[in-house]
Amino acid sequence: MIFKSEGKQGDLNGFLDGGSHLQGELRFDASFRVDGKLTGLVESQGDLIVGEAGEVDGEIHVGQVFVSGTVRGTIHALRKVQIAPSGKVFAEIDTPALIIEDGATFEGRCAMTRDAAKAAGPKRVAS
Repeated sequence: MIFKSEGKQGDLNGFLDGGSHLQGELRFDASFRVDGKLTGLVESQGDLIVGEAGEVDGEIHVGQVFVSGTVRGTIHALRKVQIAPSGKVFAEIDTPALIIEDGATFEGRCAMTRDAAKAAGPKRVAS
């Protein structure tokens, strides 16, 4: 399955290739693809793509996430979480839209937060 983001084709900020392991914090603008192993915190308003060989262990705060590999931890997505048939998610999920395709694995809990402003957290109002 090919996932289409809302951004342009050339908006991929980077990728973590197979055989690589990154531990720490990852921040990006448009989209990032993980085919290796990522452990830690991911923060972005963009798209996180976890390829079939990709593994993410940690806390994810993104616009949307597409999972073909394995994710463990927590996922906070402002728009959507999509799990492909090869995807395995063992996580607590907070998102307005969850798509689990036939054959995918999901173990955990999901809160369907429909209000995007609520999902993004409190905003400060200038007085």
